[in-house]
Amino acid sequence: MFPVLRKGLPAVGLFVCLVAGAQEMHVHPAPEKLGEVSFPISCKPSVQQEFNRAVALLHSFAYAAAQEAFRGVAEQDPGCAMAHWGIAMTYFHQLWEPAMATSSVASAQQEIERAVRIGSATESEREFIQAAGLVFQDAATVPYSTRDHNYERAMADLASKNKSDVEAQVFYALALLSNASPTDRTHARQKEAAEILEPLYRSYPQHPGIPHYLIHAYDNAELASRGLPAAKAYSQIAPSAPHALHMPSHIFTRLGLWDDSIASNVAARDAARKVGDIGEELHAMDYLVYAYLQSGRDAEAAQVIGQLKAMPKSNSSDFKTGYAATAMPIRYAVERRQWADAAAIVPPVSAPPHVIAMAIWARGLGQARGGHPAEAAVAIGDLQRIEDQLQSAGNVYWATQVKIMKREVMAWTAESEGKHDTAVTTMREAADEEDAIEKLPVTPGPIVPAREQLGDLLLGQGHPDLACKEFELTLVSTPGRRGALNGAARSAELMRSAAVPAG
Repeated sequence: MFPVLRKGLPAVGLFVCLVAGAQEMHVHPAPEKLGEVSFPISCKPSVQQEFNRAVALLHSFAYAAAQEAFRGVAEQDPGCAMAHWGIAMTYFHQLWEPAMATSSVASAQQEIERAVRIGSATESEREFIQAAGLVFQDAATVPYSTRDHNYERAMADLASKNKSDVEAQVFYALALLSNASPTDRTHARQKEAAEILEPLYRSYPQHPGIPHYLIHAYDNAELASRGLPAAKAYSQIAPSAPHALHMPSHIFTRLGLWDDSIASNVAARDAARKVGDIGEELHAMDYLVYAYLQSGRDAEAAQVIGQLKAMPKSNSSDFKTGYAATAMPIRYAVERRQWADAAAIVPPVSAPPHVIAMAIWARGLGQARGGHPAEAAVAIGDLQRIEDQLQSAGNVYWATQVKIMKREVMAWTAESEGKHDTAVTTMREAADEEDAIEKLPVTPGPIVPAREQLGDLLLGQGHPDLACKEFELTLVSTPGRRGALNGAARSAELMRSAAVPAG
């Protein structure tokens, strides 16, 4: 592996000076640092360096910048088929939702067709191109999940035949992660990806994709502690990529390391703002609000929400931006038990149905916990309609998540109506179902875990012993959650008081 450098720059990592226009005193930005990638291709030697840089950007999900770099390679070498493979891959956001926009499929197909027409001198290049083509082939008639599994199988074959090809192994590991089922609590695909990536990490410690995908592999309660080395390294390997500054916070959040998460997301937010990446900026801000609230730094969380309100309206139809912009004020109201504020949440216009559901959930929760069960019943009906809509569309994951939200509102509504046993049974069903399914990478987790809410419900009913067990279970899966910590402490205090003899 060799550093990716611009001509005339010193060979120290991947440092590429971004030469600004004429400025006073000739001040220049810090050198670009994206990590070290070596992906030898059969194109002109003069484009190899820029191709490596484009792949490094791709591995840090800097899709727009990567596409610009791959297009630059294609312009310099019109006979470079792999440049068009790279452009197509920038439309394939494997771990995001949606993985590809419907509007981008035709463009990606055109790039694959160009790559095939140009042809490649090596079999492995042809297989990279063919594998990518499977993702976009027959997109109008074949479900994405089928096409993604076809891509994974093609990459498995490529990686098996090219065991010394680092990029074949890394892209195969990413394909495994993209097909990891959120209902598989054994995390089989995550573990398989990690088995590929860990030895590579020891041999190529400056490769940006390896620690990035290790973080994703370990982004679950079972494996999170294994992700700390990669989390601590990735932001140092590729600090020029805003996503690389944010990604460590996935592990920090899993482990309740709030100060580390805050530092990670402050850096990511600022870096994303500088390059105009609104989606990444909002994503970092959402994680930042979450970490501030868990740290008891409510005023700083409020400042971030103030910054959100001052920003131009984002595209709420995009899940990543719509989710983050909607979640932040909901987190602030619900975590602080401001039920009137929660009840006043307005669902975003033109957002995906599962984002709208989150706002309706907050309203219903605020109404039920504020003593207005009739109003909460309206939210329950709205959530049922969205659940049915998602189920009909084949979006089983989010249909399940909306069902959990619906049950939570039903439980608090029953509690408001004095139906205490029904409330506990319904909330326990929500908690058990939530425990059986993983979160997606775009979210830090549920606004408030259902099991934490179950503890809160039991505590309010005068059962501190039962509540304490639920809070402790919450802290096993989500260490350091402020609500669960406070609930466990309050439960223990009430149990001690009950154990002290009167008089």
